[in-house]
Amino acid sequence: MSDTDIDWFAARFDDLASNVEHVIQGKRDVVSLMAFCLLAEGHAIVEDVPGVGKTLLAKSLARSIDCGFSRIQFTPDLLPSDVTGVSVWNRHRAEFEFKPGAIFANIVIGDEINRASPKTQAAMLEAMEERQVTNDGVTRQLDTPFMVIATQNPLEHEGTYPLPEAQLDRFMMRIEVGYPSHGTAVEILDTHGVRSTFLDLEPVISVGDVTKMIEVARTVEVAPTVKHYIVDLVEGTRTHPEILLGASPRSALFLQRVARVRAAAAGRGYVIPDDVKVLAVPVLGHRMALRPEAVIRGSRVVDVVESTLGHLQVPGTTGSTSAG
Repeated sequence: MSDTDIDWFAARFDDLASNVEHVIQGKRDVVSLMAFCLLAEGHAIVEDVPGVGKTLLAKSLARSIDCGFSRIQFTPDLLPSDVTGVSVWNRHRAEFEFKPGAIFANIVIGDEINRASPKTQAAMLEAMEERQVTNDGVTRQLDTPFMVIATQNPLEHEGTYPLPEAQLDRFMMRIEVGYPSHGTAVEILDTHGVRSTFLDLEPVISVGDVTKMIEVARTVEVAPTVKHYIVDLVEGTRTHPEILLGASPRSALFLQRVARVRAAAAGRGYVIPDDVKVLAVPVLGHRMALRPEAVIRGSRVVDVVESTLGHLQVPGTTGSTSAG
């Protein structure tokens, strides 16, 4: 990996994030998290109240890349075959022909995933994990890059099937959009008041660019001290007195992968502890469960993650910097 590759990565990342920000205004940090997840080869679940732009964020990212994308509206009657595809009889050829489902795209947007039955959720999550679909004994690989962006409303529970912890663990990150600031809300009225800027969005990078960015991110150096820092953080969530279920070993791998992407986006060929700190809550938060008594006291998972970070010894910058 050369400095030129890192500089190229940082420039292309800025192009992508800035393009999405034309639609999702005032949320550069949220847009960056979504792009980090894509380039770390992960999947994201966007959880927030209605009307803050969850689906628009996902669609804007997909439209900013010259790639195939599809959108699935999850409902209780959605079948697994609607997601993965189905074999139909072709009477002219006298054989079964596979009709690909919506999962066969580079970016798949799953709206309100918790409204689908557990069987349909499982079909989608299996494709996410294996990056392939098996139908009638034939395994078909999914495209590269491949990312699922699922949305759900945390407030409305009637008629929903909440994702169990084992399935939530498949998502690299949980992202909350949040309300815009007063100034940004006024800007949204100006820019989206007559015609949505999403309609004018054009691709700024190609699938080839994304593939190369993924390869560049894989070469970013992670010093041994930073690796120990990641593992100490994950293990610390398991021993915290307010936690019933701590972060899994998979989360440590995810945290390292996405930290590499953040470092490259910042123009660095090495990960620093700040990369880990910024990404800790989005990567670890949805994998943890509080004890009932902690919930009653009003404790939050984010507080536990920040508390754990506060008790860890931060690695010296000398080792991290020299690794680059």
